[in-house]
Amino acid sequence: MPINHISFNGLRNLAVTEMAPGPGINLVVGANGSGKTSFLEGIHLLGMGRSFRTRHLKHVIAHDAEAMTLFARLDGDPPLPIGLRRTRDAGELELRLGGERVPRLARLTEALPLQLVNPDAFRLLEGSPAGRREFIDWGVFHVKHDFFDAWRRARRALKHRNALLRHGRIEPDSLLAWERELAHWGERLDALRRDWMAAFQPVFEATLAALLPLPELELRYSRGWDRQRDLQTVLAQGRETDRQMGFTQQGPQRADLRIRLGRHPAVEVLSRGQQKLVVSALKLAQGRLLERVTGRTCLYLVDDLPAELDADHRQVFCRLLETMGCQAFITSVEHDALVGSWSSHAPLTMFHVEPSPSGQGRLVPAGHAQTS
Repeated sequence: MPINHISFNGLRNLAVTEMAPGPGINLVVGANGSGKTSFLEGIHLLGMGRSFRTRHLKHVIAHDAEAMTLFARLDGDPPLPIGLRRTRDAGELELRLGGERVPRLARLTEALPLQLVNPDAFRLLEGSPAGRREFIDWGVFHVKHDFFDAWRRARRALKHRNALLRHGRIEPDSLLAWERELAHWGERLDALRRDWMAAFQPVFEATLAALLPLPELELRYSRGWDRQRDLQTVLAQGRETDRQMGFTQQGPQRADLRIRLGRHPAVEVLSRGQQKLVVSALKLAQGRLLERVTGRTCLYLVDDLPAELDADHRQVFCRLLETMGCQAFITSVEHDALVGSWSSHAPLTMFHVEPSPSGQGRLVPAGHAQTS
């Protein structure tokens, strides 16, 4: 469901923001430091419960505010309000969905599926396996209803096994019990991830071909332990080594998505512009698969679209996004680079970020910006 209303208060360097985004492509233009990325950050917080700029949410609150309140209304019948509040002193988020307080962030994530394309997206190619594992698990979470329970149980079992490994004297019965639990739910997680990969692969290949034909580029899913042995056996045989290390070395927590071009990691071969198109294909394919499987649409946040892309590749990216019929929020410093890449009938809504009397960034519709 697209967002039809946004209300942000106490978010970084943005003034109080009330806006009605369009259901299609929303372009946000402004100078460096004006608040464009902060605006995307607010939407990301509503859908993910965390910032893509800092681990500490108190830093997201405006320096002169005691709290941050973020609200959006999702279009639907009936409309669905979604909200988040964080005070400077409190350590927990207050989450609301449909006007009611919800205890789990997963409820918000399910209600507002989104993908972010920004400089951090390059970590899918050059970063640690944790980011790629999170990418896989986002996709599985949204299309496999029993994923979250399996993930939560496997994580709990892993935590207990690691605690026992670090204990001075291991209790064999307790260790065996948690190994069985981890093996059961770890194998289940792997099955869900493999099923998702089988569905994702052709969608990604078609998306990449539309952006940048790279027929030799391959995605390879690695489950995190020896393919020739079941996880119960791996855990039992690795017990002594794991005890010496103090943690479980193999299991679903080590899963990875390897992205290669021929015999080499893609990041070692591709130019920076090509890398951006590959990670964009990964992100767009997530949403396309979500819509194909569930009928729900994904929201896209694209920070500084022109960066790393020449005019031709910007146009290819924009035209593909346009055909997807999705809602997107895209920022840029350059007005012409952002506007000139779409077809004449693209569903565009333009906003400018301007300084308010207080010096904070203020989002205004482009028409207002032109006449002021």
